Amino acid sequence: MTGPLRILDRLIGAIVAAAKWLALPLVLLLFLQWPLRDMVRAYSREANDLGQVVFALFVAVSVTAATRARTHLAADLLARHYSARTRHHFARIGAAIGLLPWAAFILIVSRSTVLSSLEHLESFQDSGNGGYFFIKLALWLMAAVVIAQAVVDLFRPSQAGDA
Repeated sequence: MTGPLRILDRLIGAIVAAAKWLALPLVLLLFLQWPLRDMVRAYSREANDLGQVVFALFVAVSVTAATRARTHLAADLLARHYSARTRHHFARIGAAIGLLPWAAFILIVSRSTVLSSLEHLESFQDSGNGGYFFIKLALWLMAAVVIAQAVVDLFRPSQAGDA
């Protein structure tokens, strides 16, 4: 891989590695909602709202994490019989005609919604707590990381020895 492509690949890897740790606060926040509501009688909505933000960020990156692990949209029943070279070419084709256009479409059609939410620092409707705009920004995070991974997949050279 060339320098910029290697840097992009490492950046995506770092984002995925960091995002996996979001599972811990997510589980904790989901767990805490009921004791906070029933015993403390406070902060359960805040835990719920923060949990939604953490979940949105976690899911935004998990799409790319699954792609990097080669478990996302893999039709293994047929693909395992193909050579590594053929699977590599299919991955490139999928990135070029599936992932890139889809992620670009997401960025384009969500532009006004995300920018409006960010401009107004949109709050959660039910609780009035701030931070709802992070959920909409997570949509752009997802699209951006998918685009970056698709670029890496498109320009990654075939492994030596692929037949």
